[in-house]
Amino acid sequence: MALSTFGAIMGFASEIVGSAMDHYQVAVEKAKDPVLKDTLKALLEEERKNYVLMEQTRRENVTEMILEPITGLHQEDYEIDLKFSDHANDADLLKMALAHEEKEKKFFNDSSAKVPLPEVARIFRRIAQRKEKNLSKLKSIGLN
Repeated sequence: MALSTFGAIMGFASEIVGSAMDHYQVAVEKAKDPVLKDTLKALLEEERKNYVLMEQTRRENVTEMILEPITGLHQEDYEIDLKFSDHANDADLLKMALAHEEKEKKFFNDSSAKVPLPEVARIFRRIAQRKEKNLSKLKSIGLN
C-alpha cells in the first residue's frame, strides 16, 4: 500500500514503532544474555518514547494532513513479519532487533526526504540517526 499522505505516513510510523515495542517486550522476557537483555530494555524504552512522539506529532500537525500528496513510499518496503517461537534463543532475538532497527532506520530516512513539513522531517532524521547508533550497538554484542 502506498504511503501517499502525511496522515498515512504518521499512521504507519506509529504502527511500525508499536510493532517494535511489542517485539522488544517479548524479547526482554526471553533474553538470557545480560548485555542483550539490557540493550533490548533500552530499545523498548526508546520505542515507547518514539511512539508518544509519533502520536504527538500527528496530533500537532493534523491540519497539514490534507496538503500535497506524497509519492515513492510503500508500506511493504518497511514491514517486518516476525514470529517468536517459544524456543527463541538470544541469537534469534538479536536478529529480530537488528531487523527492526534496520527497517525503521530506512523508513525514517526515506520518509524524512518526502514529508513536506520541515519539523517532522527533522524528527524523522533524528530517529534514523538513533537507529544507526542502535544498529552499531547491537552489532557489537558478541553472542556465543
